[in-house]
Parts: sequence; C-alpha cells; structure tokens
Amino acid sequence: MQPNKWVCQSVLNLLEGNAIKSSAMAALKMAGTEKNEIDFFELHDAYAVIAALSLEALGFAKPGKACDLAADGEIFSTGRIPISTFGGLKARGHALGASGIYQTVEAYLQLSGKAGLNTLTKKPRIGLVQSIGGTASTVISHILERT
Repeated sequence: MQPNKWVCQSVLNLLEGNAIKSSAMAALKMAGTEKNEIDFFELHDAYAVIAALSLEALGFAKPGKACDLAADGEIFSTGRIPISTFGGLKARGHALGASGIYQTVEAYLQLSGKAGLNTLTKKPRIGLVQSIGGTASTVISHILERT
C-alpha cells in the first residue's frame, strides 16, 4: 500500500514551520531588524519538538540539526543564540494563555539588565519573542529592543 502523497506533503509542511518563519520574518521587517541582530530568542518550548522546529524554521539550524545547537552550547547563555533563559515554558508549567506574557516578561528582564543569575553574558540589545498556538498554525512574534 502506497502512502497518500498529500498526507506526506502535509506532514513535511508542518515540519518546515512555515507559520513560525513567516511570523518572525514579518516582525523583523516591521522592526527594521535583521535575523543576525537577534541577541536571544524567547521561543515557544512547550514541547521540545516545537523548540527544534522554530530554530530550524528561522535558519538558526539546518533542518534536522537543531539538537546540534544544544550539543554545541549555542543555545545557552554564552552561546550564539540563547533561548528561554529562565528555563522556558516547560520549566514554568506552560500556563497556556499566559505563556506569551511570561515570555515577554523574561525578554524585558534580559533587556533591562534585571535577569539576575539568568543574565546573558553578552548584554542583549534585541530579543525575539515567539508564542505558538495549535499545531504551529497560530504564531505571534515580537521584536523587543533596548533603547
């Protein structure tokens, strides 16, 4: 029995994170910011796979290689693209509707220098906050900048 090509293509599209990418790219454009200027990424990590797909969709990692960022220390506070610097949504119990607010507060604490022990090694200027609903079909992205 051959798998249905449409079903397989739909699954592949989910793995590409099209809404994740388009939301972030729209936010970057509105902010007049380039992806390489992002100092940290408050990503939606309620599920490990969503964190990996987000890093891949935005080009921080090649498809299927997001786990290498962790192995290489690139997503830690001293890395190239620190993520979820207070432990993320899973560490906080993923408060569903309040998750985006929690992420924004984390970003504010980083940008204002009030993150305490979680303060990034490199003083951040620009943070990307992204909250996801459903099966990555609803994605909200914000660029926050220290002035």
